[in-house]
Amino acid sequence: MSNLKMTTEGEVKMASTGADAPPDSPGVLVFPPVLFLGSLLVGGLLQHFWPVHLPGMPWVRIAGALLAVAGGTVVLWGRTVMLAAGTNIIPTRPVLAFVSSGPFRFTRNPLYLGNSVVYVGLTLIFNAVWLLVPFVPALVILQWGVIRREERFLEGKFGDTYLNYKTRVRRWL
Repeated sequence: MSNLKMTTEGEVKMASTGADAPPDSPGVLVFPPVLFLGSLLVGGLLQHFWPVHLPGMPWVRIAGALLAVAGGTVVLWGRTVMLAAGTNIIPTRPVLAFVSSGPFRFTRNPLYLGNSVVYVGLTLIFNAVWLLVPFVPALVILQWGVIRREERFLEGKFGDTYLNYKTRVRRWL
């Protein structure tokens, strides 16, 4: 771990290791935004052909809008903090910093949490029960094919720093 350095903001960054470094990627199964958008598309098609709705109460759509805004805010906050730390957001690109500030103080996966909350909000806004059907397997794929791989990768890259972080901060909330 001699190639770790601490920034003034308290983030841990990797020092340059040269061209002999292994590929710096957790090897996720799917790009998470594609997973969420694909689920929305499949659910939307199911809803279009076999509509199923919640009872038509106005508060359902209002709650959906509030959830969508809250989730979007978490995603933007997490993205902003990652960019400020100088790391990549896309999981197939090199991890340049371990981020534990901003929303990462409360959840290890603020972007995935935020996107999930936006998804549920859209389900309520559109009053489309079928949107939830592909969402469940999408969450399973996200958990096992993305998050677990990312966490294993971060443990290997940042060692005790990441392991200590995992003991302090929950995966979701």
